[in-house]
Amino acid sequence: MSNVLVKTDLKIQGLNKKYTGKVRDVYKLKNNLLVIVVTDRISAFDVVLPKGIPYKGQILNQIANNMLSMTEDIVPNWLLATPDPNVSVGKICRPFKIEMVIRGYLTGHAARLYKSGHRKICGINLPDGMKENDKFERPIITPSTKADKGSHDEDISKEEIIIRGIVSKSDYEALEIYTKKLFERGTAIAKKQGLILVDTKYEFGKTTEGEIVLIDEIHTPDSSRYFYEKGYSLRQDKGESQRQLSKEFVREWLIDNNFQGLPGQKLPKMNANFVSSVSKRYIELYEKIMGKSFIKNSSPDILNRVQKNLNDYLENL
Repeated sequence: MSNVLVKTDLKIQGLNKKYTGKVRDVYKLKNNLLVIVVTDRISAFDVVLPKGIPYKGQILNQIANNMLSMTEDIVPNWLLATPDPNVSVGKICRPFKIEMVIRGYLTGHAARLYKSGHRKICGINLPDGMKENDKFERPIITPSTKADKGSHDEDISKEEIIIRGIVSKSDYEALEIYTKKLFERGTAIAKKQGLILVDTKYEFGKTTEGEIVLIDEIHTPDSSRYFYEKGYSLRQDKGESQRQLSKEFVREWLIDNNFQGLPGQKLPKMNANFVSSVSKRYIELYEKIMGKSFIKNSSPDILNRVQKNLNDYLENL
């Protein structure tokens, strides 16, 4: 379980620029291609945790690419190829500087705000009397700013996005339509697997031709939260916690260990048993979301495998 991909320094002909995100390493090439390596890093509360999670990168990359394929009739996306289990190659796009977060239930960040007394999020009024994990009458879109490196995402209203010129009114309204349709499709896909798509986020960009496209990952356990449908209502009536498939269990572990990314807080130690349990949880997530067994692409040297597979793909373009 020690062989994880947490850092890359790929040698790519025609490399223009490299960007290191929380989980992904992004390589921009001069031929207008984007290479994204999904590492085994894991983040929570906008902080990268000190140890990688075996197979996490492969799991996220494979779920995302399957989901992009299953939604390309709704909105075009950036993806062209997946030459390695941890790698995606696609078109360079100019990203919108917001994330389109859509919530079907009062869970996670929204629930924490609600418990603290807030009744408005991103300009949307929330009704009194809701319990954590209750379903909204209809899904709500609660955008957040796309943080620069080292800073936190922040909630923002539709009105403020438009007033500040972050996204034009016409583009934002198009993003709203796409977000609702994608969430509806994701909800239907999840239901077939006995799951509830609770909330998720979508990121969009524009191609050099000015076309809006879906970028980044979608419907993965890092970008989405799922509940098991069976027993949801009974657990909700009893006030019990929901069985869920998401990264929320990592956040909960951090909270239990007095860490929420606040100044002065120290990251708790991740022992081998915890790392192994997170890896097993991600495999469970994959198998439940995708409805098939996860095949581990084990390799004695993941980085060399990635470099070779990417070289082979680029040489044959």
